[in-house]
Amino acid sequence: MTQGVEFNRLMLQMRSMQMEAMNRPQAPTPVEQNVNAPAFDDLLKNAVDRVNELQKTTSELRTGYEMGDQGIDLTEVMIASQKSSVAFQAALQVRNKMVSAYESIMNMPI
Repeated sequence: MTQGVEFNRLMLQMRSMQMEAMNRPQAPTPVEQNVNAPAFDDLLKNAVDRVNELQKTTSELRTGYEMGDQGIDLTEVMIASQKSSVAFQAALQVRNKMVSAYESIMNMPI
């Protein structure tokens, strides 16, 4: 839902800039602010917590399987392992993009 709102706001801003570029003044459209939207740091913390949770679960399943727990199947361990691996790789890619964006901003001339 918030992505749709963000997309609509972006489209309105793009149209406004297009009209300004064409020297056709347009009445400013009010931009609604969503005060209930989560902050970026909260989203990032939740994502890291989720990756940590997946890795802990995988570790517990592996340990249980290695100890011979009858309730843990090898396929369950492998699926959990793949889930945590994919989540970690996604978090790593997000970190790399953030570092790259930070470096780009720092290298901009003032």
